[in-house]
Amino acid sequence: MIRLGSGRLDRVVALGAHCDDIAIGAGGTLLAICAARPGVRVDALVLSGGGSEREDEELAALAAFCPGADLHPTVLKLPDGRLPAHWDEAKSALEELRGRTDPDLILAPRTDDAHQDHRGLAQLVPTAFRGALVLGYEIVKWDGDLGRPNAYQPMSPELAEKKVELLQRHYASQRHRPWYDREAFLGLARIRGIECQARYAEAFHVTKFILDLEG
Repeated sequence: MIRLGSGRLDRVVALGAHCDDIAIGAGGTLLAICAARPGVRVDALVLSGGGSEREDEELAALAAFCPGADLHPTVLKLPDGRLPAHWDEAKSALEELRGRTDPDLILAPRTDDAHQDHRGLAQLVPTAFRGALVLGYEIVKWDGDLGRPNAYQPMSPELAEKKVELLQRHYASQRHRPWYDREAFLGLARIRGIECQARYAEAFHVTKFILDLEG
């Protein structure tokens, strides 16, 4: 196992089917990127939750997870759990976003996620974006669909705790859910940390990337 740097990283796109997807799947990675690169542009697109309390939660959370970034968030109003029936609208939203930015990195759901909204969004990403590294994040859920990731972003204990604290602070509407707790978030992060010889980590699925081992 070797560490591969990202090279120049000026523009990041973060995609979620629902409010809190991005923060759960890649919140620690966003915190790390923004701390290392003040002023990095982050375009965040969430397909559902617009016009509700969940949009307010999401906008506050994204600001907290992207400190010092040039943040451009958008929360749409597609119905939760109905992405396959709103395929054209979702695709149009991604294409509109692609017209505004040419990202170096995309954080998105993974293509084999059991939730149809997550999976559908992941399948749309390569139809709108070419050339960017896509990291498919994971979200623990009842379906038991966690797989074998092939990319890891280590997190220090302090960063992992910060992620959990922000999740608990900003998504009050989710605190009643039995899986939405500190043990679940840190437990998965600890397992992924073991897999990459770190204390904690976020894990991702990468379909394709190009090496430059001469550089």
